[in-house]
Amino acid sequence: MTDITPFGDRLESVFAAYGRLCVGVDPHVTLLDQWGLPDSADGVREFGLRTVDAAAGRVGIVKPQVAFFERHGAAGYAALERVLAEARDAGLIVIADVKRGDIGTSVEAYGQAWLTPGSTLEADAMTISAYQGLGSIAGVLEAAERVGKGAFVLAATSNPEAAAIQRAVLQQSSRAGSTVAQAVTNGVIAWNHGRADVANRPLGSVGVVLGATVDLRSSGIDLDTDPPKPGLPVLAPGFGHQGAELRDLQAIFGSLAGGVIVSESRSILGAGPDGLAEAITRRVDEVGVASV
Repeated sequence: MTDITPFGDRLESVFAAYGRLCVGVDPHVTLLDQWGLPDSADGVREFGLRTVDAAAGRVGIVKPQVAFFERHGAAGYAALERVLAEARDAGLIVIADVKRGDIGTSVEAYGQAWLTPGSTLEADAMTISAYQGLGSIAGVLEAAERVGKGAFVLAATSNPEAAAIQRAVLQQSSRAGSTVAQAVTNGVIAWNHGRADVANRPLGSVGVVLGATVDLRSSGIDLDTDPPKPGLPVLAPGFGHQGAELRDLQAIFGSLAGGVIVSESRSILGAGPDGLAEAITRRVDEVGVASV
């Protein structure tokens, strides 16, 4: 059997080659109009393919927001399949922003859809919700590991209405006394630490979503002790359009800064199809400086 390269190793290689920027593929209605594209499946396909073309060779990671394709039904999914295939063929790591979550065979089916090699929706990683507990997604994480895929578990998201739940303190759990966000983050760290050859892994293959506009310490996230081993991948929305500043990256993420993926969409996509490549190149340089 061919050796499988863990997702975390591939992510570390991308960091070294292209830096930490992740370009969102988010065909908002307003952006479609700005780009002169129709609000249709054809429009979102063209938007996605142009974004992939501009990203290839300039960054290493793209993150299609599935909702903007899904709103066009079956034709939208066909458009997404084309965009996913083109992105992976271009050598980009593709994070499908799907935020799926459930229990048992249902959540396993979500994992099969997005992480199975050869699936028409195949991505390299997916965003996933552990609202029913980390144990509910264990089957997906195990299956992902077998084929070198990854996952990013929602922990402290940047939408303000989530704070009350994410900062709620667990009463009955092995992590009783922790906030929900803290329990998810520590659970993912523990998962990565329990993998094979942990001492040789630069990054784990399972990460968390931590918003850059969130007060992470108030959410119970430990930013002050030594970085976890292997390093924790952190998908970090909130930079750019949402207001977080790159110069504050180290202050925001503390000891977790080494695994941060800077995820930006509208702040880059707003440059339009003609200015997109230049905007990506400029932001790659800015993220590189902030990550040093």
